[in-house]
Amino acid sequence: MAELTRFNVNNDPIGVGYDLGGGSVTQATSKATAVALDAVCGQITMHAANLATVTVVAFTLTNSLIEAHDIVVAQHKSGGTAGAYDVTVRTIAAGSCVIELYNRTGGTLGEAVVVGFMVLKGSIA
Repeated sequence: MAELTRFNVNNDPIGVGYDLGGGSVTQATSKATAVALDAVCGQITMHAANLATVTVVAFTLTNSLIEAHDIVVAQHKSGGTAGAYDVTVRTIAAGSCVIELYNRTGGTLGEAVVVGFMVLKGSIA
């Protein structure tokens, strides 16, 4: 498990996040291709296949560190046109989540979008 060592207390500018435990993975064949990465944070470089205007594509992130009660946060980190995409995390389950990428522009885009993610550990107890 990654070590959560940065924590913002009394307006200390260090911030919140993981110092260790990150990783990266690249999609192999399409924007809908599932990826596997066992890390609490990292980045996914998506395939550069075309994504039609106002269209959503979904893929599964398999990650043994995700538990059903966790929250997974993702965003468009780099690659591709800034402001052209919305990223949403859906269907969080033990060992996986589904990430959706939405092309919000008026044109087809064929870009290798980089999605950053972080698993926020939760509890229902």
